Amino acid sequence: MRMSVGVDLHKGQFTVYWRGEGGNEGRFALYGTNEHGYRGFESQLMEAVNGGHEVRVAVESTGNTRYFKGRVEKLGIEVVVINTSKFKVVNQSVKKTDRHDAATIAEFLEKDMLPEARLCSADSEELRRLLKARRTLVQSIGAVKNQLHGMLLSLGIETKKGSLQSKKGRRRVLSVLEEQGLAGVAVKPLIETIDLLDQQVKVLEKVLAERVAGDRMVELIMTIPGAGLITASTVRAFTDDISRYEDPKHYASHAGLAPWVQDSGQRERHGSITKRGPEELRTALVQIVVGMVRNSRKTASFRLMQRYAMLKQQKGSGRSIIATARKLSTVIWHMLTKDEEFDPLRMTDAAVRKTAKEMRAAAVEVA
Repeated sequence: MRMSVGVDLHKGQFTVYWRGEGGNEGRFALYGTNEHGYRGFESQLMEAVNGGHEVRVAVESTGNTRYFKGRVEKLGIEVVVINTSKFKVVNQSVKKTDRHDAATIAEFLEKDMLPEARLCSADSEELRRLLKARRTLVQSIGAVKNQLHGMLLSLGIETKKGSLQSKKGRRRVLSVLEEQGLAGVAVKPLIETIDLLDQQVKVLEKVLAERVAGDRMVELIMTIPGAGLITASTVRAFTDDISRYEDPKHYASHAGLAPWVQDSGQRERHGSITKRGPEELRTALVQIVVGMVRNSRKTASFRLMQRYAMLKQQKGSGRSIIATARKLSTVIWHMLTKDEEFDPLRMTDAAVRKTAKEMRAAAVEVA
């Protein structure tokens, strides 16, 4: 006899609905997300298994789903992770209670009608943690710098944006303040805080570099002009497995760069990008495009950049960068799928490619 277990998982507790086959033996239970609560739930699961039930568990994708899934799967029990964005019955339910959600999940699990989400690999999860920690530190540095700029302005000193960028520059500012007797007791601690945070960022970046050393996906992405260690690692972490996306459109959709479409009757309307994918991946792709724009001496001949320049005149810089990032996601999909490095020659016009090939052939003949 099958038993479908619907779980509404939260930070401090989770509500469970135990549903027997055909809706029989339905009952609710509440457990804490601590060792005692997990062990109590696992004990109930094993009682059902030992009682001859074929047990399946379903849970929505949340921050602690991976831990929950890992514990249950160690018991040899299947866990279905729900794609929350596609499971609108729970998301948009008028009756929004933990019990109702758990019962609904169990009912749909029994009927095999749950849209499943795929959790990323453990390696990608670790990369995401490192990148998130680094981003938090960088954001903290920015906040302290802004506070310091404001404090200096209140003392009648206008500083340039880059004057606090390096440790040497910060020491220069502090020295000037001390000479004028304006350093006070608040400025020096802020500068020391920036130094400390900056040091921790460098430590994380070193760990990150060691972590991705020899990673083929990172190596491929870093062959793109404008891509660095952080952006390449971010694309790798939030792409995880390129084979999950059957074509470039699905990959662009995963990144949230696909345009919103509404098709009703004979009318089809297109809107802005959906932004439904991971923000980190979308931001990394945009940053690579910005890097390509800044590296114009190498990228000016690329069709991608020529299209960007044309769009910029029509739609402005912001929209043009987003559109170019979407095109770049197509390039990256092909690179990762075919295991090929970025080829600048293939990004140029046919006439330029022909000339380059002829020059290479001539060089070979001379040699």
